[in-house]
Amino acid sequence: MKIKPLLLIFLLVTLSVRLFGENDTIILRSEIYTEKITRDLDSLVNSWYVRMAFENNPNMFTGDSVGTEFPDSVYKGRLAKVYSIIKLPYNSIIRNHIHVYTIRQREKFSAVLGMMDYYFPMIEDIFDANGLPSELKYMAVIESALNPNAVNRYSGATGLWQFMFSTGRLYGLTINSLVDERRDPVKATQAAARYIKDLYNIYNDWILVIAAFNCGPGNVNKAIRRSGNKKDYWDIYYRLPRETRGYIPQYVAATYAINYYREHNIVPLPLNIPVSTDTIMVNKDIHLRQISEVMGLSLEELKALNPQYKTGLIPGSSKPMSLTLPVNHLGDFIDLNDTIRSYKADLYLSRVNQIADPARSSYVPADVKGKAKILYTVKDGDNLGFISEWFHVGVSDIRYWNNIYRNTIRVGQKLAIFVDPSRAENYTKINTMSLAEKQQMSGKPAPVTTVAAVVPTDQAEGDYITYRVRYGDTIWDIVKMFDNVTATDVLTLNNISDPGKIKVGQILKIRKKS
Repeated sequence: MKIKPLLLIFLLVTLSVRLFGENDTIILRSEIYTEKITRDLDSLVNSWYVRMAFENNPNMFTGDSVGTEFPDSVYKGRLAKVYSIIKLPYNSIIRNHIHVYTIRQREKFSAVLGMMDYYFPMIEDIFDANGLPSELKYMAVIESALNPNAVNRYSGATGLWQFMFSTGRLYGLTINSLVDERRDPVKATQAAARYIKDLYNIYNDWILVIAAFNCGPGNVNKAIRRSGNKKDYWDIYYRLPRETRGYIPQYVAATYAINYYREHNIVPLPLNIPVSTDTIMVNKDIHLRQISEVMGLSLEELKALNPQYKTGLIPGSSKPMSLTLPVNHLGDFIDLNDTIRSYKADLYLSRVNQIADPARSSYVPADVKGKAKILYTVKDGDNLGFISEWFHVGVSDIRYWNNIYRNTIRVGQKLAIFVDPSRAENYTKINTMSLAEKQQMSGKPAPVTTVAAVVPTDQAEGDYITYRVRYGDTIWDIVKMFDNVTATDVLTLNNISDPGKIKVGQILKIRKKS
């Protein structure tokens, strides 16, 4: 029997397969689920420690910024050398996920490597105490890119381990208008360890456990029933939710990238997270802003170390709550505890502010269902006010969609913006327009370009340099730009009593330090 050439091509494409290792499970098509990786990495890049690190290391990736692609045999051989109780297969799907980490998103992946040194030892300790394999720590990378503030905008899953509300509550995490312990790295990891153990008692198979952690045991059980009671991940692959089908390939790719990033010339981003931190229990209400302003600590750093407090208020009067501080500041906090609690107590501890950060209004974001997603790259001269006008969305929406606190954005940053699908093509063009063109489009003139922000003083004042405050700056953002300068130094030198009262255009003296 003769087969027509076009029919033969169709049959070859339809029947083309790749084997997933020794189990000879056939994958019928090469689906690539990389959107979540990109979304998680974008969210991580917007977190405070990572933003500061990129700003302090602007030339870190001027060398090998493209990345190297290796033959399949190299990837497969390297995976075979990784110790793991979980089989690490290799195929074209996994190769594409590896390329996301090591080529397409290599700069952002460097931030994950920086976070790894901070979070992995904690995860390993908790997993070891619960008798779990330490390599399951890689799950946190594919769940949240090691970002405790990560929020899935579609499902609401939150935190380092992306717990849903109901599952978090089931495993003992406090979730209310003030506290969300899904964001507490330690408590969430302890809950994740208990959940993983319970899943293993159900399936007795680590790959099914990983899949069930992602989509829930109900979905895995349904896939098993629909596949004729088969209990192998690759046998139930196409019965699983779409995102879970990409979950194991992401796990394998993350395992590879973390073990072999050096071979790809990726350098971990140097994050200024305190290596030594300590936790103290607080049994009275206290606000992170009180601690920040009395002790001269960065509010953003306090929030980064204590992400579980949604408004900044620690409601210790209801039950003892934990506060994490750099260990070198713990003694000062103990000594100043009463002073801190009484500082602006009528503002920060009033009933009005029990459910809202005094510096940020309570906010419900616009619904993105049915909207088109535009990725806008921040250009020189942009600010959130301009961008909101160009895309006809609220500033608060942009902050919420991109995990931005205050109004600070940086050139090159990508912002997710959700717009009316019928106008998506027009909005996409904004990425290619000049600032003047964009302002003209909104009926406003382009702003006048200002002189450089950091300007030396004349020789008569050789002990100082000056800094012009820019839109979105805080005292703590500013001192990060200078070596051996503290917020207290700047406030004292400029006779500023309230660090929140600096203004755009204000000239600050910065003392030169040797």
